[in-house]
Amino acid sequence: MVIPDATAPTGGAGERPDLATLLAELEQRLAAARGYLRYDERRAELSELEAEIAVPDLWSDAEHARTVTTRYGRVKSDVDELDQLSERLEEVRGLYELASEEGAESLATIAPELLDTLERTAPALSDLELVSLFSGEHDELDAVCEIHGGAGGTDAQDWAEMMLRMYLRWAERRGFATEVDEVTEGQEAGILSATFIIRGRRAYGLLTSERGVHRLVRMSPFDSQHRRQTSFASFEVTPFFEDLSDVVDIDEKDLRVDTYRSSGAGGQHVNVTDSAVRITHLPTGIVVSCQNERSQHQNRAKAMQILAAKLAQVQRDERRAELSALTGPQIKVEWGSQIRSYVMAPYQLVKDLRTDEETGNVEAVLDGDLDRFIAAYLRWRRANDGSA
Repeated sequence: MVIPDATAPTGGAGERPDLATLLAELEQRLAAARGYLRYDERRAELSELEAEIAVPDLWSDAEHARTVTTRYGRVKSDVDELDQLSERLEEVRGLYELASEEGAESLATIAPELLDTLERTAPALSDLELVSLFSGEHDELDAVCEIHGGAGGTDAQDWAEMMLRMYLRWAERRGFATEVDEVTEGQEAGILSATFIIRGRRAYGLLTSERGVHRLVRMSPFDSQHRRQTSFASFEVTPFFEDLSDVVDIDEKDLRVDTYRSSGAGGQHVNVTDSAVRITHLPTGIVVSCQNERSQHQNRAKAMQILAAKLAQVQRDERRAELSALTGPQIKVEWGSQIRSYVMAPYQLVKDLRTDEETGNVEAVLDGDLDRFIAAYLRWRRANDGSA
């Protein structure tokens, strides 16, 4: 199956595509999407789930009921989205054919409106096409994200804060909710690290493309001579589970819990009492912190959730390492191997070093316009058999 490059323009530079051409292209893409998203299977599954939800004693088993209703919501969302796109394209096709029959003047009158409708439809179809590129069992989940400033001193700390804003703006653009759970301020400016959760369907699957080291090149605002500075910061992402008690067993004896005074840009709920919590998992050395909840108890509960997610990720990594010993090494993105460069001087360019996707609009990327890079990575990963 070949996934179309949804970011590729249909017309030339600054040129709107022809109405008939765009309509035919979107109809072809929708037909392909119905195939690789298994529309008929999902429609049949939706009927089965609707019947199961209608059972009077469904909630006698609360855990099963939650599983069924969650699955129902996701399948219905997918089916409804495909149905809505189909209806929209059928409506445009009908109006286009009617106007064509009435003559060129009628078609010229209605064409701009129909073209606007199709151009608004294309991004929704592109999002559906991305779904087929997901390969992980937890891609549907929310994401626990971490940013750490690296080499580059104060500039790197400032870059880490810029990255935090970039991902929060990306989430906002997609309509995802965000929770900033911990921010450690830099010594002079910026931040040393941040932990935050992005809540939205497929947040983790999308953000796996961002895992790794990000490099910024610019004229340093912290250098008295305003010289060019290269700085680094890393982005890590882990799937977030509301409850991992059945997956991860955490022994309280393995934990060191410290409390401290909240500070920094953690959000409106940060207070000045010793309510912030830092938990160290002694066997692995994993440290998590939370300071954004209203009480020490709430901060501890959220920190434990994040710790459980990280320990589950460790278990998955260990299983992959065992498999790698049998099948050979896999390509991994690790600290020290930058995945993307953001150059602001002497020229303007953001380039992903894995996919060669690039743009000269650095400001838009820093304002959260990341979807072209995410889509390019998912296609690149599929082309490389998901080995990255």
